[in-house]
Amino acid sequence: MYILNYIVWDIKPEIFTIGEWGLRYYSILFASGFVIGWYIVQYFFKTENIPLNELDSLSMHMILGTLIGARLGHVIFYEPRFFWHNPLEILMLWHGGLSSHGTSLGLLVALYLFTRKSTKKSYLWTLDRAVIPVALAAVLIRTGNLMNSEIYGIRTDVSWGFIFIRAGETVPRHPTQIYEALVYFVTFIVLMFIYIRTKGAFPKGLVFGIFLIGIFATRFFIEFLKKNQVGFEENMLLNMGQILSIPFTFVGIYLIIMALKNKRKAVI
Repeated sequence: MYILNYIVWDIKPEIFTIGEWGLRYYSILFASGFVIGWYIVQYFFKTENIPLNELDSLSMHMILGTLIGARLGHVIFYEPRFFWHNPLEILMLWHGGLSSHGTSLGLLVALYLFTRKSTKKSYLWTLDRAVIPVALAAVLIRTGNLMNSEIYGIRTDVSWGFIFIRAGETVPRHPTQIYEALVYFVTFIVLMFIYIRTKGAFPKGLVFGIFLIGIFATRFFIEFLKKNQVGFEENMLLNMGQILSIPFTFVGIYLIIMALKNKRKAVI
């Protein structure tokens, strides 16, 4: 709700609770990303006459790649010391701690393994299609972060600043979850437009490259408005999220340049 020139955010993260157990909005949104993604990729397969029996294998690879990569990414990049002394906590996903950069690395490995054994298409072909629903899933995950009152920004005086009551905040902060969700949604729309317009006949690597720019280049700049997630980032010029976003961004630029160059060669 609005009070003066800021928004008081005091939403319960649980949809309902039974004893000590509660079903969170985050869990529903996270799972919805996989379900919606399955139907999007099914559309791609039907459009390009790809056997649908490969869809279940692709989905399983993406689910495992996402979960394993997201968790290990957080363990390695953000809290290695804690998990070194508490290794069983790695398995306790319900305690929180997932990394979007880890998710990306996990998906890259999982999709490579899928491509090797399950399809005659190239690795880039698979990536170009898989990242489209991933962009939408990123929107849902950041919305879940908002519902959890987590991963928010630094103090602000803008009229849309949020006071995250359940996180113990008393001053308005940038709702960086919303900023990221909006950028990711625009990225998803752009990628879907390219696919529908070309019916999948676009230069290899183009969609994947645009995805990397849309997700990680924008993430780099939004991080300047975001509150650091862990203590060791306080004395860093760039935080961990920005450092990890840089190589993904450069790969995205390279892929777009090469895709456009190959397109011109094909026309000539």
